[in-house]
Amino acid sequence: MSTWITSIEGTAAGHQAALVLALSAAFLHALFGSLQKGRLDPWTSRGIMDVFMFAMAIPVVLFLVPAPQGAEWLLVLGAVPIHFAYKVGMAMAYTRGAYTVVYPVVRGTAPAFTVLGAWMIFGEAFTPVQIAGVATLLAGIFGLALYNLRHIVVARDTLVPALAFAVGTGALVAFYTTYDALAIRTLPNPFTFLAWFFLLTNLDFPALLAWRWTSLPLRPTATEVLRNGFLGALVAYGSFGSVMLATRLDKVGEAAVLRETSTVFAALIGWLVLKETVGPRRIALMTLIALGAVIVEMGG
Repeated sequence: MSTWITSIEGTAAGHQAALVLALSAAFLHALFGSLQKGRLDPWTSRGIMDVFMFAMAIPVVLFLVPAPQGAEWLLVLGAVPIHFAYKVGMAMAYTRGAYTVVYPVVRGTAPAFTVLGAWMIFGEAFTPVQIAGVATLLAGIFGLALYNLRHIVVARDTLVPALAFAVGTGALVAFYTTYDALAIRTLPNPFTFLAWFFLLTNLDFPALLAWRWTSLPLRPTATEVLRNGFLGALVAYGSFGSVMLATRLDKVGEAAVLRETSTVFAALIGWLVLKETVGPRRIALMTLIALGAVIVEMGG
């Protein structure tokens, strides 16, 4: 698989594969985010997911992929504090605000910073049409967040700190997207980075969960462990793995922008699963997000 991935880098086939991977990551990340909102608090939900992600990575790093060599370890280890900060930011935002308000702000903040980072680090440049597409997509995302902010009645007393955490976490999304792209492009085998990434970045929240276990107001049932843990881990592997591979195959900025169509999927999940209200205005804003993604893709 790694040989095939490296063979299509920078080709038309690689571009198409990156498109599919980025859109897959969008849907899966929205699903992953929704699993952190429910009966359990986000810290507990994420801790359970990370236990399964860590366990699934063990046989892969032991038997299926080569270990990082020399300075490659620094790139792998560097991802740990970045993703820990991101996970803390998401948990802080989710505990203070409604999913359909917090999630669009996080995802809307990230693309602009990521496009800038991709230009500075990888020398990527967007065409004027693509820049217009990014602006269209961001208008839809932040419009969706503002609409939700006006109409959602859940947790309104903590919305200001929730939005502050959401903006800060969006900046961290841009940071880790750019950093992970640099790392996965540097290591000869992309799956070496992915496997060790999933092993090492999923030690922290299980440790926090163990420390908090005796004081948890609600403990997970066996069903919740399987749903949030096992299912969440599979979704996370697909989400984070897909977008990282997309950034290896094609432009980092394009992959990041396309991934932010996750806000459309998040709104649908909020409506269908979490029973949050969706009206014609929100549908129009979701259409604007999708249109922006199409413009970015067609304008390249």
